[in-house]
Amino acid sequence: MHKNLNIIAFDIPFPADYGGVIDIFFKIKELKKQGFKINLHCFQYGREKSIILSQLCKEVYYYPRKTYKNLLFGDIPYIVASRQSEELLQNIKNNNYPILFEGLHSTFLLKHPDLKNRLKIVRTHNIEHEYYKHLELAEKNFFKKYFFKTEAERLKKYQSILKFADLICAISPADEQYFKKKFGKTIYLPAFHNNEKVNIITGLGKYALYHGNLSVAENHLAAMFLTNEVFSKTNIPFIIAGSNPKKELKQAVSKYKNIELRANENTENIHNLISNAQINILYTRQNTGIKLKLLNSLYIGRHCIANSIMTDNTGLNSLCHIANTPEKIIEMLNKLMKTEFDINELTKRKKFFAENFNNSISANLLIENIMIKNDGKNEIPLQKNHTINKNNKLRSMLNIFTI
Repeated sequence: MHKNLNIIAFDIPFPADYGGVIDIFFKIKELKKQGFKINLHCFQYGREKSIILSQLCKEVYYYPRKTYKNLLFGDIPYIVASRQSEELLQNIKNNNYPILFEGLHSTFLLKHPDLKNRLKIVRTHNIEHEYYKHLELAEKNFFKKYFFKTEAERLKKYQSILKFADLICAISPADEQYFKKKFGKTIYLPAFHNNEKVNIITGLGKYALYHGNLSVAENHLAAMFLTNEVFSKTNIPFIIAGSNPKKELKQAVSKYKNIELRANENTENIHNLISNAQINILYTRQNTGIKLKLLNSLYIGRHCIANSIMTDNTGLNSLCHIANTPEKIIEMLNKLMKTEFDINELTKRKKFFAENFNNSISANLLIENIMIKNDGKNEIPLQKNHTINKNNKLRSMLNIFTI
């Protein structure tokens, strides 16, 4: 088999500083280790071209993301319609390599007749219409709320395009079940991530941490909930860290001496905050995809408190302390702030991650399926339990449509 692959990315995947591009970047990095030559096709809007990507890939192509004055026009979802390019089609047709479409966002060409005989794989990053429905429910701004509602409806209809894929690679076991029921030909391919090994400081930390992109409505609501219902009810030192916090959160935090807001910290500082925290708190109301910040916290952080929605169908439940109510979270906080993260807990994490969410194992699974599909076989190799356990203004505006 010739180890060549086209990857169509919905964004420039470097720097790898948010969930979707983290998965893409470290997938590329691992495939290069395995000897693959990547033709990377990126849609560009606000991010700069990357020398790092040129070093990892055989070729890197950049295409401007189209923008429309009327975001609600047409039947094709905006996140898809804005990522179409005739130049992309021509570049794809210049070779006969398999095509990996990253996210439903990038699938405009999936059913194009000129690509009928090509091997086409789609990496789903979410059940997108469910994700956008959650965005609608969390959003207060009328325009954004209506956009998310319309986009969710369009995405639900549009996802039928996945029947033209030869293989769907779901990012979570729950998503795998959903897509397999709808379209068949689906495997669970765990999220690729930036952690090569478990690296946790044993002992005790002095604070508890919540972190996330605070400009995202869901994360803002989680931070507000934790501030008002949990952090303000104890004397434990808390840090809330993330980009672009809203005025409402700043005002809420300012009322309490034990809560500190760290805005717009760089990736290195966020990692240091995670590593030095006694407890990382992960809370969500969205049960779509997998939260890479949970995975990162378990690789480099001590104790993790999470609610059930955060961990269900991720296989990570056994590594977290589950708490779903303010009272239970406070009870768990009081207990774990006094509990050292010891060598036994460290050993447990190392053992788990040696067998699960291992980038090398995941890349091998993807390669195995590419080989089988290229050989014209219809079957998908079984996933063995020992490898994967199922248990500028424009940029600012577009950020709300970037998932």
